Amino acid sequence: MSPIRLMAANDWRLMARSRVAQLALLMLLALAAVAALTAIAHRDHSNDLRARFQAQADQDFDGQPARHPHRMVHYGHFVFRPLPALAGFDPGVDAFTGSTIFLEGHRQNSANFGDVRQSSLLARFGQLSPAFVLQVLAPLVLIFIGFGLIAAERERGTLRLLRVHGRSAGEVLRGKLLALAGIAAVLLLPACLALAWLTVSAQAEPVAAVLLTIGYAGYLGLWVTGVVTVSALTRSARGALMALLGLWAVTTILVPRIGSDVALRMAPLPTRLETDIAIQRDLHRIGDSHNPDDPHFAAFKAGLLARYKVSRVEDLPLNYRGLVAMEGERLTAGLFDRYAEAQFARQRRQAEVVNGLALLSPAVAVRSLSMALAGTDLEGHRRFLRQAEAYRYTIVQGLNRLQAEAVTYVDDGNRNSDPEAARRVRIDPRHWHDVPDFTYRSAGLGERIRAAAPGAAVLAVWLVLAAGALGLAARRLGRDL
Repeated sequence: MSPIRLMAANDWRLMARSRVAQLALLMLLALAAVAALTAIAHRDHSNDLRARFQAQADQDFDGQPARHPHRMVHYGHFVFRPLPALAGFDPGVDAFTGSTIFLEGHRQNSANFGDVRQSSLLARFGQLSPAFVLQVLAPLVLIFIGFGLIAAERERGTLRLLRVHGRSAGEVLRGKLLALAGIAAVLLLPACLALAWLTVSAQAEPVAAVLLTIGYAGYLGLWVTGVVTVSALTRSARGALMALLGLWAVTTILVPRIGSDVALRMAPLPTRLETDIAIQRDLHRIGDSHNPDDPHFAAFKAGLLARYKVSRVEDLPLNYRGLVAMEGERLTAGLFDRYAEAQFARQRRQAEVVNGLALLSPAVAVRSLSMALAGTDLEGHRRFLRQAEAYRYTIVQGLNRLQAEAVTYVDDGNRNSDPEAARRVRIDPRHWHDVPDFTYRSAGLGERIRAAAPGAAVLAVWLVLAAGALGLAARRLGRDL
Protein backbone atom coordinates (compact mmCIF):
# COMPACT_ATOMS: atom_id res chain seq x y z
CA MET A 1 0.00 0.00 0.00
CA SER A 2 1.29 3.47 -0.87
CA PRO A 3 2.30 5.86 1.94
CA ILE A 4 -0.59 8.18 1.09
CA ARG A 5 -3.13 5.38 1.46
CA LEU A 6 -1.47 4.27 4.68
CA MET A 7 -1.81 7.75 6.16
CA ALA A 8 -5.44 7.95 5.02
CA ALA A 9 -6.20 4.51 6.48
CA ASN A 10 -4.63 5.56 9.79
CA ASP A 11 -6.82 8.68 9.88
CA TRP A 12 -9.89 6.60 9.14
CA ARG A 13 -9.05 4.37 12.10
CA LEU A 14 -8.71 7.41 14.33
CA MET A 15 -12.03 8.79 13.07
CA ALA A 16 -13.70 5.45 13.74
CA ARG A 17 -12.60 5.71 17.38
CA SER A 18 -13.77 9.32 17.74
CA ARG A 19 -17.18 9.73 19.33
CA VAL A 20 -17.58 13.16 17.70
CA ALA A 21 -16.81 11.81 14.23
CA GLN A 22 -19.07 8.80 14.71
CA LEU A 23 -21.98 10.88 15.98
CA ALA A 24 -21.64 13.59 13.33
CA LEU A 25 -21.38 11.09 10.48
CA LEU A 26 -24.27 8.93 11.65
CA MET A 27 -26.52 11.90 12.32
CA LEU A 28 -25.90 13.40 8.90
CA LEU A 29 -26.39 10.08 7.13
CA ALA A 30 -29.68 9.59 8.98
CA LEU A 31 -30.74 13.14 8.18
CA ALA A 32 -29.76 12.72 4.53
CA ALA A 33 -31.80 9.52 4.30
CA VAL A 34 -34.81 11.23 5.90
CA ALA A 35 -34.37 14.24 3.61
CA ALA A 36 -34.29 12.04 0.51
CA LEU A 37 -37.35 10.05 1.55
CA THR A 38 -39.41 13.07 2.57
CA ALA A 39 -38.42 15.20 -0.45
CA ILE A 40 -39.27 12.42 -2.90
CA ALA A 41 -42.52 11.65 -1.09
CA HIS A 42 -43.44 15.36 -1.04
CA ARG A 43 -42.70 15.67 -4.75
CA ASP A 44 -44.81 12.60 -5.59
CA HIS A 45 -47.67 13.72 -3.35
CA SER A 46 -47.64 17.27 -4.78
CA ASN A 47 -47.63 15.99 -8.34
CA ASP A 48 -50.49 13.57 -7.65
CA LEU A 49 -52.47 16.34 -5.96
CA ARG A 50 -51.88 18.81 -8.79
CA ALA A 51 -52.75 16.22 -11.43
CA ARG A 52 -55.98 15.40 -9.61
CA PHE A 53 -56.94 19.07 -9.27
CA GLN A 54 -56.07 19.70 -12.93
CA ALA A 55 -58.28 16.81 -14.02
CA GLN A 56 -61.08 18.16 -11.82
CA ALA A 57 -60.70 21.67 -13.26
CA ASP A 58 -60.76 20.30 -16.82
CA GLN A 59 -63.84 18.23 -16.03
CA ASP A 60 -65.65 21.19 -14.44
CA PHE A 61 -64.89 23.40 -17.44
CA ASP A 62 -66.00 20.78 -19.97
CA GLY A 63 -69.10 20.01 -17.91
CA GLN A 64 -70.56 23.52 -18.01
CA PRO A 65 -74.09 23.74 -19.46
CA ALA A 66 -75.12 25.84 -22.45
CA ARG A 67 -73.95 29.38 -21.79
CA HIS A 68 -73.22 32.64 -23.50
CA PRO A 69 -69.55 32.43 -24.64
CA HIS A 70 -68.62 35.56 -22.70
CA ARG A 71 -69.99 33.96 -19.54
CA MET A 72 -67.40 31.24 -20.02
CA VAL A 73 -64.71 33.90 -20.44
CA HIS A 74 -65.52 35.09 -16.92
CA TYR A 75 -66.10 31.56 -15.58
CA GLY A 76 -62.39 30.99 -16.11
CA HIS A 77 -60.18 27.97 -15.72
CA PHE A 78 -57.42 26.71 -13.40
CA VAL A 79 -54.04 25.37 -14.50
CA PHE A 80 -51.44 23.66 -12.29
CA ARG A 81 -47.70 23.38 -12.79
CA PRO A 82 -46.36 19.80 -12.43
CA LEU A 83 -43.05 19.33 -10.65
CA PRO A 84 -40.04 18.04 -12.61
CA ALA A 85 -38.63 14.65 -11.67
CA LEU A 86 -35.54 16.08 -9.97
CA ALA A 87 -37.63 18.28 -7.68
CA GLY A 88 -37.41 15.30 -5.34
CA PHE A 89 -33.71 16.13 -5.02
CA ASP A 90 -33.81 19.94 -5.13
CA PRO A 91 -37.28 21.58 -4.85
CA GLY A 92 -35.77 24.96 -5.69
CA VAL A 93 -38.15 27.93 -5.70
CA ASP A 94 -41.37 25.91 -5.94
CA ALA A 95 -42.34 26.60 -2.32
CA PHE A 96 -42.03 30.34 -2.89
CA THR A 97 -43.64 30.86 -6.30
CA GLY A 98 -47.00 29.11 -6.20
CA SER A 99 -48.28 26.23 -8.29
CA THR A 100 -51.64 27.24 -9.75
CA ILE A 101 -53.10 30.15 -11.71
CA PHE A 102 -56.72 31.12 -12.27
CA LEU A 103 -57.17 32.10 -15.91
CA GLU A 104 -59.91 34.53 -16.89
CA GLY A 105 -60.65 37.20 -19.44
CA HIS A 106 -59.29 40.75 -19.14
CA ARG A 107 -56.88 39.81 -16.34
CA GLN A 108 -53.49 38.17 -15.88
CA ASN A 109 -53.46 36.67 -12.40
CA SER A 110 -50.41 35.61 -10.41
CA ALA A 111 -49.59 32.10 -9.22
CA ASN A 112 -50.92 31.07 -5.81
CA PHE A 113 -50.60 28.42 -3.10
CA GLY A 114 -46.86 28.41 -2.47
CA ASP A 115 -45.93 26.25 0.51
CA VAL A 116 -44.09 29.09 2.26
CA ARG A 117 -47.25 31.21 2.33
CA GLN A 118 -49.10 28.42 4.12
CA SER A 119 -46.40 27.32 6.59
CA SER A 120 -44.23 28.71 9.36
CA LEU A 121 -41.31 31.09 8.89
CA LEU A 122 -38.93 28.16 9.37
CA ALA A 123 -39.73 27.07 5.82
CA ARG A 124 -37.96 30.20 4.59
CA PHE A 125 -34.65 28.94 5.97
CA GLY A 126 -34.64 25.98 3.66
CA GLN A 127 -36.59 22.84 2.90
CA LEU A 128 -35.19 19.56 4.12
CA SER A 129 -33.98 17.95 0.92
CA PRO A 130 -30.84 16.15 -0.28
CA ALA A 131 -29.68 19.40 -1.89
CA PHE A 132 -30.08 21.34 1.36
CA VAL A 133 -28.22 18.69 3.34
CA LEU A 134 -25.29 18.75 0.92
CA GLN A 135 -25.18 22.53 0.57
CA VAL A 136 -25.43 23.46 4.25
CA LEU A 137 -24.97 20.53 6.62
CA ALA A 138 -22.39 18.31 4.92
CA PRO A 139 -19.67 21.03 5.03
CA LEU A 140 -20.31 21.40 8.75
CA VAL A 141 -19.72 17.69 9.32
CA LEU A 142 -16.53 17.83 7.26
CA ILE A 143 -15.36 20.70 9.46
CA PHE A 144 -16.01 18.86 12.73
CA ILE A 145 -14.33 15.71 11.48
CA GLY A 146 -11.38 17.27 9.69
CA PHE A 147 -10.44 20.48 11.49
CA GLY A 148 -7.70 18.75 13.47
CA LEU A 149 -6.26 16.52 10.77
CA ILE A 150 -3.02 18.53 10.66
CA ALA A 151 -3.41 21.17 13.39
CA ALA A 152 -3.94 18.55 16.10
CA GLU A 153 -0.89 16.61 14.93
CA ARG A 154 1.15 19.82 15.02
CA GLU A 155 0.05 20.35 18.62
CA ARG A 156 0.97 16.78 19.57
CA GLY A 157 4.30 17.01 17.78
CA THR A 158 3.63 14.00 15.56
CA LEU A 159 4.18 15.88 12.31
CA ARG A 160 7.94 15.68 12.77
CA LEU A 161 7.69 11.90 13.09
CA LEU A 162 6.32 11.81 9.56
CA ARG A 163 9.40 13.70 8.37
CA VAL A 164 11.63 11.17 10.15
CA HIS A 165 9.91 8.43 8.18
CA GLY A 166 10.68 10.25 4.96
CA ARG A 167 7.24 11.73 4.28
CA SER A 168 7.14 15.08 2.46
CA ALA A 169 4.63 17.88 3.08
CA GLY A 170 2.91 17.07 -0.23
CA GLU A 171 2.44 13.44 0.74
CA VAL A 172 1.05 14.43 4.13
CA LEU A 173 -1.48 16.78 2.56
CA ARG A 174 -2.52 14.24 -0.05
CA GLY A 175 -3.00 11.62 2.65
CA LYS A 176 -5.20 13.99 4.68
CA LEU A 177 -7.13 14.97 1.57
CA LEU A 178 -7.76 11.33 0.75
CA ALA A 179 -8.93 10.63 4.30
CA LEU A 180 -11.41 13.50 4.37
CA ALA A 181 -12.48 12.87 0.76
CA GLY A 182 -13.51 9.37 1.82
CA ILE A 183 -15.83 10.91 4.42
CA ALA A 184 -17.21 13.30 1.78
CA ALA A 185 -17.93 10.34 -0.49
CA VAL A 186 -19.91 8.68 2.29
CA LEU A 187 -21.87 11.90 2.81
CA LEU A 188 -22.62 12.07 -0.91
CA LEU A 189 -23.88 8.48 -1.08
CA PRO A 190 -27.51 9.07 0.07
CA ALA A 191 -27.90 11.85 -2.50
CA CYS A 192 -26.55 9.56 -5.22
CA LEU A 193 -29.05 6.90 -4.23
CA ALA A 194 -31.87 9.47 -4.31
CA LEU A 195 -30.83 10.60 -7.79
CA ALA A 196 -30.65 6.99 -8.96
CA TRP A 197 -34.12 6.32 -7.60
CA LEU A 198 -35.55 9.42 -9.32
CA THR A 199 -33.90 8.35 -12.56
CA VAL A 200 -35.56 4.93 -12.38
CA SER A 201 -38.93 5.75 -10.84
CA ALA A 202 -39.65 9.26 -12.15
CA GLN A 203 -37.80 9.05 -15.49
CA ALA A 204 -35.37 11.85 -14.61
CA GLU A 205 -32.68 12.41 -17.25
CA PRO A 206 -29.60 10.34 -16.34
CA VAL A 207 -27.31 13.03 -17.74
CA ALA A 208 -28.79 15.66 -15.42
CA ALA A 209 -28.48 13.29 -12.44
CA VAL A 210 -24.82 12.59 -13.28
CA LEU A 211 -24.07 16.29 -13.68
CA LEU A 212 -25.69 17.01 -10.33
CA THR A 213 -23.54 14.33 -8.74
CA ILE A 214 -20.40 15.81 -10.30
CA GLY A 215 -21.39 19.32 -9.21
CA TYR A 216 -21.95 18.33 -5.59
CA ALA A 217 -18.81 16.19 -5.61
CA GLY A 218 -16.90 19.29 -6.69
CA TYR A 219 -18.57 21.35 -3.95
CA LEU A 220 -17.72 18.83 -1.23
CA GLY A 221 -14.24 18.49 -2.74
CA LEU A 222 -13.87 22.25 -2.32
CA TRP A 223 -14.74 21.98 1.35
CA VAL A 224 -12.39 19.03 1.80
CA THR A 225 -9.57 21.10 0.32
CA GLY A 226 -10.53 24.13 2.40
CA VAL A 227 -10.67 22.18 5.67
CA VAL A 228 -7.27 20.56 5.10
CA THR A 229 -5.77 23.88 4.01
CA VAL A 230 -7.00 25.77 7.08
CA SER A 231 -5.90 22.92 9.34
CA ALA A 232 -2.43 23.11 7.79
CA LEU A 233 -2.16 26.89 8.13
CA THR A 234 -3.29 27.30 11.73
CA ARG A 235 -1.17 26.62 14.78
CA SER A 236 -3.85 25.00 16.93
CA ALA A 237 -6.83 22.75 16.40
CA ARG A 238 -9.04 25.21 18.25
CA GLY A 239 -7.96 28.01 15.94
CA ALA A 240 -8.66 25.84 12.90
CA LEU A 241 -12.13 24.97 14.20
CA MET A 242 -13.04 28.60 14.90
CA ALA A 243 -11.77 29.75 11.52
CA LEU A 244 -13.65 27.02 9.66
CA LEU A 245 -16.88 27.60 11.56
CA GLY A 246 -16.67 31.30 10.77
CA LEU A 247 -16.03 30.51 7.11
CA TRP A 248 -19.00 28.13 7.04
CA ALA A 249 -21.33 30.64 8.73
CA VAL A 250 -20.41 33.42 6.31
CA THR A 251 -20.42 31.43 3.07
CA THR A 252 -23.39 29.09 3.63
CA ILE A 253 -25.65 31.13 5.93
CA LEU A 254 -24.89 34.84 5.86
CA VAL A 255 -24.07 35.57 2.21
CA PRO A 256 -26.95 33.55 0.70
CA ARG A 257 -29.43 35.07 3.17
CA ILE A 258 -28.41 38.71 2.67
CA GLY A 259 -28.17 38.21 -1.10
CA SER A 260 -31.92 38.61 -1.59
CA ASP A 261 -31.96 41.84 0.44
CA VAL A 262 -29.07 43.26 -1.55
CA ALA A 263 -30.75 42.29 -4.83
CA LEU A 264 -34.06 43.83 -3.76
CA ARG A 265 -32.35 47.09 -2.91
CA MET A 266 -30.35 47.19 -6.15
CA ALA A 267 -33.26 46.13 -8.38
CA PRO A 268 -36.52 46.90 -6.53
CA LEU A 269 -39.80 45.42 -7.72
CA PRO A 270 -43.06 47.38 -7.79
CA THR A 271 -45.81 46.07 -5.54
CA ARG A 272 -48.82 44.26 -6.95
CA LEU A 273 -51.01 47.30 -6.19
CA GLU A 274 -48.64 49.67 -8.01
CA THR A 275 -48.56 47.37 -11.02
CA ASP A 276 -52.38 47.08 -11.14
CA ILE A 277 -52.77 50.86 -10.98
CA ALA A 278 -50.24 51.35 -13.77
CA ILE A 279 -51.96 48.71 -15.93
CA GLN A 280 -55.38 50.31 -15.46
CA ARG A 281 -53.95 53.71 -16.36
CA ASP A 282 -52.43 52.31 -19.55
CA LEU A 283 -55.62 50.43 -20.41
CA HIS A 284 -57.60 53.67 -20.45
CA ARG A 285 -54.89 55.22 -22.60
CA ILE A 286 -54.73 52.53 -25.30
CA GLY A 287 -58.49 52.02 -25.66
CA ASP A 288 -61.72 51.37 -23.75
CA SER A 289 -64.02 48.89 -25.51
CA HIS A 290 -66.97 49.98 -23.32
CA ASN A 291 -66.70 53.61 -24.44
CA PRO A 292 -68.44 54.18 -27.82
CA ASP A 293 -66.46 57.42 -28.29
CA ASP A 294 -63.07 55.83 -27.67
CA PRO A 295 -60.76 56.81 -30.57
CA HIS A 296 -59.18 53.37 -30.99
CA PHE A 297 -62.46 51.47 -31.09
CA ALA A 298 -64.12 54.15 -33.18
CA ALA A 299 -61.38 53.60 -35.77
CA PHE A 300 -61.76 49.83 -35.32
CA LYS A 301 -65.49 50.08 -36.02
CA ALA A 302 -64.94 52.26 -39.08
CA GLY A 303 -62.38 49.80 -40.42
CA LEU A 304 -64.79 46.87 -40.04
CA LEU A 305 -67.62 48.71 -41.79
CA ALA A 306 -65.31 49.65 -44.65
CA ARG A 307 -63.92 46.12 -44.99
CA TYR A 308 -67.36 44.50 -45.23
CA LYS A 309 -68.84 47.45 -47.19
CA VAL A 310 -71.77 48.04 -44.85
CA SER A 311 -72.98 51.14 -43.03
CA ARG A 312 -74.20 49.61 -39.75
CA VAL A 313 -72.72 47.07 -37.33
CA GLU A 314 -76.08 45.23 -37.47
CA ASP A 315 -75.32 44.41 -41.10
CA LEU A 316 -71.91 42.84 -40.41
CA PRO A 317 -71.71 39.07 -41.11
CA LEU A 318 -70.23 38.63 -37.62
CA ASN A 319 -71.37 39.72 -34.18
CA TYR A 320 -69.77 43.13 -33.62
CA ARG A 321 -69.71 42.64 -29.84
CA GLY A 322 -67.62 39.48 -30.23
CA LEU A 323 -65.20 41.27 -32.57
CA VAL A 324 -64.84 44.11 -30.06
CA ALA A 325 -64.18 41.57 -27.31
CA MET A 326 -61.44 39.99 -29.45
CA GLU A 327 -59.80 43.35 -30.13
CA GLY A 328 -60.03 44.37 -26.49
CA GLU A 329 -58.45 41.12 -25.36
CA ARG A 330 -55.67 41.54 -27.93
CA LEU A 331 -54.86 45.00 -26.57
CA THR A 332 -54.99 44.02 -22.90
CA ALA A 333 -53.00 40.81 -23.43
CA GLY A 334 -50.25 42.77 -25.17
CA LEU A 335 -50.17 45.22 -22.27
CA PHE A 336 -50.09 42.39 -19.72
CA ASP A 337 -47.20 40.78 -21.60
CA ARG A 338 -45.20 44.01 -21.58
CA TYR A 339 -45.60 44.41 -17.84
CA ALA A 340 -44.83 40.74 -17.24
CA GLU A 341 -41.63 40.92 -19.31
CA ALA A 342 -40.58 44.07 -17.45
CA GLN A 343 -41.13 42.19 -14.20
CA PHE A 344 -39.11 39.24 -15.49
CA ALA A 345 -36.30 41.61 -16.48
CA ARG A 346 -36.17 43.02 -12.94
CA GLN A 347 -36.15 39.50 -11.52
CA ARG A 348 -33.28 38.55 -13.82
CA ARG A 349 -31.38 41.59 -12.60
CA GLN A 350 -31.96 40.47 -9.03
CA ALA A 351 -30.78 36.96 -9.93
CA GLU A 352 -27.62 38.43 -11.48
CA VAL A 353 -26.92 40.31 -8.25
CA VAL A 354 -27.43 37.18 -6.15
CA ASN A 355 -25.37 35.01 -8.49
CA GLY A 356 -22.63 37.63 -8.39
CA LEU A 357 -22.31 36.84 -4.70
CA ALA A 358 -21.19 33.35 -5.73
CA LEU A 359 -17.73 34.91 -5.88
CA LEU A 360 -18.05 35.27 -2.10
CA SER A 361 -19.88 32.02 -1.45
CA PRO A 362 -19.55 28.69 -3.27
CA ALA A 363 -22.90 27.72 -1.72
CA VAL A 364 -24.58 30.29 -3.99
CA ALA A 365 -22.81 28.82 -7.02
CA VAL A 366 -23.77 25.22 -6.28
CA ARG A 367 -27.34 26.26 -5.45
CA SER A 368 -27.66 27.98 -8.82
CA LEU A 369 -26.18 24.94 -10.59
CA SER A 370 -28.42 22.54 -8.67
CA MET A 371 -31.72 24.35 -9.30
CA ALA A 372 -30.93 24.86 -12.97
CA LEU A 373 -30.17 21.18 -13.59
CA ALA A 374 -33.19 20.08 -11.53
CA GLY A 375 -35.45 22.46 -13.48
CA THR A 376 -36.69 24.11 -10.27
CA ASP A 377 -35.09 27.53 -10.73
CA LEU A 378 -36.97 30.77 -11.27
CA GLU A 379 -36.67 30.42 -15.04
CA GLY A 380 -38.78 27.26 -14.83
CA HIS A 381 -41.49 29.23 -13.04
CA ARG A 382 -41.33 31.93 -15.72
CA ARG A 383 -41.86 29.26 -18.37
CA PHE A 384 -45.01 28.18 -16.56
CA LEU A 385 -46.29 31.78 -16.37
CA ARG A 386 -45.66 32.37 -20.08
CA GLN A 387 -47.29 29.10 -21.12
CA ALA A 388 -50.26 29.70 -18.82
CA GLU A 389 -50.74 33.18 -20.30
CA ALA A 390 -50.53 31.83 -23.86
CA TYR A 391 -53.10 29.19 -22.93
CA ARG A 392 -55.35 31.83 -21.30
CA TYR A 393 -55.20 33.99 -24.42
CA THR A 394 -56.03 31.02 -26.65
CA ILE A 395 -59.07 30.08 -24.54
CA VAL A 396 -60.41 33.62 -24.21
CA GLN A 397 -59.99 34.47 -27.88
CA GLY A 398 -61.55 31.16 -28.86
CA LEU A 399 -64.61 31.98 -26.74
CA ASN A 400 -64.72 35.53 -28.08
CA ARG A 401 -64.63 34.11 -31.60
CA LEU A 402 -67.57 31.87 -30.72
CA GLN A 403 -69.45 34.97 -29.59
CA ALA A 404 -68.67 36.61 -32.93
CA GLU A 405 -69.61 33.60 -35.07
CA ALA A 406 -72.26 31.64 -33.14
CA VAL A 407 -74.27 34.49 -31.59
CA THR A 408 -76.07 37.15 -33.63
CA TYR A 409 -75.67 40.82 -32.86
CA VAL A 410 -79.41 41.30 -32.38
CA ASP A 411 -79.80 38.41 -29.95
CA ASP A 412 -76.69 39.55 -28.09
CA GLY A 413 -78.19 43.00 -27.60
CA ASN A 414 -81.62 41.70 -26.55
CA ARG A 415 -80.59 38.80 -24.28
CA ASN A 416 -81.44 40.72 -21.10
CA SER A 417 -84.92 41.76 -22.29
CA ASP A 418 -86.04 38.92 -24.57
CA PRO A 419 -86.24 35.38 -23.07
CA GLU A 420 -86.00 33.80 -26.51
CA ALA A 421 -82.90 35.80 -27.35
CA ALA A 422 -81.44 34.83 -23.99
CA ARG A 423 -82.04 31.18 -24.88
CA ARG A 424 -80.49 31.50 -28.35
CA VAL A 425 -77.26 33.11 -27.11
CA ARG A 426 -76.56 30.04 -24.97
CA ILE A 427 -74.55 27.92 -27.38
CA ASP A 428 -74.07 24.17 -27.43
CA PRO A 429 -71.84 23.04 -24.53
CA ARG A 430 -69.91 20.71 -26.86
CA HIS A 431 -67.85 23.81 -27.70
CA TRP A 432 -66.32 23.69 -24.20
CA HIS A 433 -64.96 20.23 -25.02
CA ASP A 434 -63.13 21.68 -28.01
CA VAL A 435 -60.90 23.74 -25.69
CA PRO A 436 -57.56 21.88 -25.46
CA ASP A 437 -56.23 20.83 -22.06
CA PHE A 438 -53.23 22.66 -20.63
CA THR A 439 -49.90 20.85 -21.02
CA TYR A 440 -46.81 22.31 -19.37
CA ARG A 441 -43.59 21.93 -21.40
CA SER A 442 -40.53 21.99 -19.16
CA ALA A 443 -37.08 23.15 -20.26
CA GLY A 444 -35.00 20.69 -22.26
CA LEU A 445 -31.80 19.18 -20.97
CA GLY A 446 -29.60 21.39 -23.14
CA GLU A 447 -31.30 24.54 -21.91
CA ARG A 448 -30.87 23.48 -18.29
CA ILE A 449 -27.20 22.66 -18.81
CA ARG A 450 -26.65 26.13 -20.28
CA ALA A 451 -28.43 27.68 -17.29
CA ALA A 452 -26.20 25.68 -14.91
CA ALA A 453 -22.97 26.65 -16.70
CA PRO A 454 -22.36 29.97 -14.85
CA GLY A 455 -22.66 28.28 -11.45
CA ALA A 456 -20.36 25.47 -12.60
CA ALA A 457 -17.82 28.03 -13.86
CA VAL A 458 -17.77 29.90 -10.55
CA LEU A 459 -17.44 26.62 -8.66
CA ALA A 460 -14.47 25.74 -10.88
CA VAL A 461 -12.88 29.09 -10.04
CA TRP A 462 -13.30 28.33 -6.34
CA LEU A 463 -11.63 24.95 -6.82
CA VAL A 464 -8.67 26.59 -8.57
CA LEU A 465 -8.33 29.12 -5.75
CA ALA A 466 -8.55 26.34 -3.17
CA ALA A 467 -5.83 24.40 -5.00
CA GLY A 468 -3.65 27.51 -4.93
CA ALA A 469 -4.23 27.95 -1.21
CA LEU A 470 -3.39 24.28 -0.69
CA GLY A 471 -0.08 24.86 -2.47
CA LEU A 472 0.74 27.68 -0.06
CA ALA A 473 -0.22 25.45 2.84
CA ALA A 474 2.11 22.74 1.52
CA ARG A 475 5.08 25.17 1.54
CA ARG A 476 4.16 26.31 5.02
CA LEU A 477 3.85 22.74 6.21
CA GLY A 478 7.18 21.87 4.64
CA ARG A 479 8.88 24.36 6.94
CA ASP A 480 7.22 22.76 9.96
CA LEU A 481 8.31 19.21 9.18
